[in-house]
Amino acid sequence: MAACTGLIVANLYYCQPLIVLIAKEFKIPEASAGTITYLTQAGYAIGLFFMVPLGDKIERKKQILMTTFASVIALIIAATAKSFFILQIASLLIGITSIVPQLILPLAASLSAPEQRGKVVGTIMSGLLLGILLSRTLSGFIGQLFGWRSMFWIAAGICLLIFFVIQNTFPQNRPQFKGSYGQLIQSLFTLIKTQPVLREATLINVFSFAQFGAFWTTMVLLLSDAPFHFNSATIGLFGVVGASGALAAPLVGRLGDKGGSRIAVGYGCLLLLISFVVYYFSAASVIGIIIGIVLMDVGIQSIHISNQTRVYSLLPEARNRLNTVFMSFSFLGTAGGSAYGLLLWKLGGWHAVTIGCIVLAILALVVYGLTYKSKSKK
Repeated sequence: MAACTGLIVANLYYCQPLIVLIAKEFKIPEASAGTITYLTQAGYAIGLFFMVPLGDKIERKKQILMTTFASVIALIIAATAKSFFILQIASLLIGITSIVPQLILPLAASLSAPEQRGKVVGTIMSGLLLGILLSRTLSGFIGQLFGWRSMFWIAAGICLLIFFVIQNTFPQNRPQFKGSYGQLIQSLFTLIKTQPVLREATLINVFSFAQFGAFWTTMVLLLSDAPFHFNSATIGLFGVVGASGALAAPLVGRLGDKGGSRIAVGYGCLLLLISFVVYYFSAASVIGIIIGIVLMDVGIQSIHISNQTRVYSLLPEARNRLNTVFMSFSFLGTAGGSAYGLLLWKLGGWHAVTIGCIVLAILALVVYGLTYKSKSKK
């Protein structure tokens, strides 16, 4: 499940290093070619909201198989696109059909024993994070050697292989929700209203993912300018440093199994705060930025995995819908954080970005502190 999760989530990020190559082939500005990255993320958000809840209504393995096969088709459309408009449509479809990791996670939580749920979620999240980190490196390498279309063909082949792996290895898992699709979507808002742990975990994740998005968006601007003047290949290597978060994920999951999920959230918030203090003093230091990335990625994984474990423990029959609320708002946090970071960069450069993210880290800690005594915490 961890391998399938990492290989499928990579579909969301293959396009990013290929933008220059795509712009050259279609003879359009690089900024215009960059719209496929936004469309892919927008498709992902659409899929999260409208498709993930269905996992509580239809058989989960069947949904995962159908969505994975649809991803193969979307990737082939991208690989064979004769116009940029077709590629844009394909990018939206790639995003919509790449929500399989968010279908696998609730399935894994449903199959695992309560005392091992955190470990299982942490292990699968390791695969997810590695897929995100290594996809850009692989895509840049393949695109440079064989052209950008080759990456989409390879991705389609990978997803087709995954389809058969899932078909032969994943168990069936039947949901319990008996209502209509409209009632299913309406129940998302009921969950927000009635589940305080969901509200708290989601809000902390929003602030945390916003910091994450702000950093990775503006870091490229910092490292490409003086005093570094790094090229895109060198900048991409900094993502590999983030593998520290993947290594920490199973450890965080085990802590959750011992009843320490909420404690891990608190430590994660502190690590994020410390990382941006380090970033503030590292505007000209590669070592400082690397240390900050390690602290930030371990922190974000501590927060995300622990909160996800807590959310999955609430209502077993509603895990897909709980995950929809939790992840949809988390990715809105990432998108909002990216815009927030760019605005701060225009206003005051790197120091403004780091100060703005320190404010977000403090807000996350405030939410954590204000909800500490709630009897509903887990």
